[in-house]
Amino acid sequence: MVLHTPHHAFQVAEALEAFTDGALVFDDTGILAVGLYSQLSPQFPNATRLEYKNAFILPGFIDCHVHFPQVSVIGAMGLQLLEWLETRTLPFEESLEDATLARELAKDFLRLLAQNGTTTALVFGAHFEAAMHAFFDEAHQSGLRISSGMVLSDRELRPKLHQEPQAALTAGQRLLECWHGIGRLRYAVMPRFALSCSDDMLAVCQTLLEMKKGVLFHTHINENPSEIDVVKKLAGATDYLEAYERHNLVRRQSIFAHSVHPSISELRRMAKAGSSVAHCASSNAFIGSGLFPLKTHLEHNVRVALGSDVGGGTGFSILKEGLEAYQMQMLRQEMRLTPTQLLYLATQAGADALELGDVVGSFATGKQADFVVLKALQGSTLEATLARSPSTEASLAALFTLAREETVLETWVGGERVYQR
Repeated sequence: MVLHTPHHAFQVAEALEAFTDGALVFDDTGILAVGLYSQLSPQFPNATRLEYKNAFILPGFIDCHVHFPQVSVIGAMGLQLLEWLETRTLPFEESLEDATLARELAKDFLRLLAQNGTTTALVFGAHFEAAMHAFFDEAHQSGLRISSGMVLSDRELRPKLHQEPQAALTAGQRLLECWHGIGRLRYAVMPRFALSCSDDMLAVCQTLLEMKKGVLFHTHINENPSEIDVVKKLAGATDYLEAYERHNLVRRQSIFAHSVHPSISELRRMAKAGSSVAHCASSNAFIGSGLFPLKTHLEHNVRVALGSDVGGGTGFSILKEGLEAYQMQMLRQEMRLTPTQLLYLATQAGADALELGDVVGSFATGKQADFVVLKALQGSTLEATLARSPSTEASLAALFTLAREETVLETWVGGERVYQR
């Protein structure tokens, strides 16, 4: 079965397009057609055929917030954000000063993305230039669509993770010049958060952001009430977003992670700028940050996509993030997300947030052939559930509920297979 959401699932009632005996036709230039196999097969008689029985072909998953240095801290229980950072996360991130270790971790990280069906990711990087050169090199070799950058901070963290603003600017310029636009890579300007960045460092971010077309801006916002209080005190701001607005960092190419506790004013200003939010449901629950107000974001026209937020999040699976997002909204009792809406959040919404909506996210003709093939393991709960599924929507719901890393059979990016089980 071939499934995708060519329409905005929160605006169009029939946003899901599904073909039970479906076919996806592509070459190295992009997608040529999607539809029923019986109709497309005669149109492309010379095409090489790959057949997947009892499988599902979906657009590649898009992770809009994930930390490459944090694989080793997944599962650090019993801590909220600031304590979690201080006792578990930042001590390990200091070790990324070793570029050899950074390269080893990058290989694992990128393999795990592909192994979970993620084809595109916005990746929070390391605080060290050499580590980021190693990461970008490995990302280029992986074939995945990766946007990333060196993390910037000059206060309130551990001294080893601080940079002088001028040194950060110079290092950022080198990284940007070296990697932005190489293959499927893009550079993203990444202050850790306003708490750890002075006005001088945020001014550096603005300079880097304006250096080249297509550069993204990515950071955290309104994740935890204690964090918000500190940010407003340090920045002398009325709210969290203002700290970024002072340096013209709230733009269409800006993606803010979390936004669990926004004010209505902040949402209105983000919407006006065209900025996006990466909803990291499992992390919000695991670290105890709160229940994301999805309905309020959508009502104020703020674009929302999904992020795994490894390692505050509980793994790389965007399917799992979809389930967590569904459960979070059931607890809020404001929205009952449909399987179609979850697929949209996991694919096209992420593409739109990363300014790649015309390139990936659905199987529209002319887009790049980024897709994932899912197949239930023999004898699994998923296999038994799918065998008696009454509808396409029910099958899609079962995938979000039960399909995980072991269900991913193949992952393709740009018409090239980057992972095979």
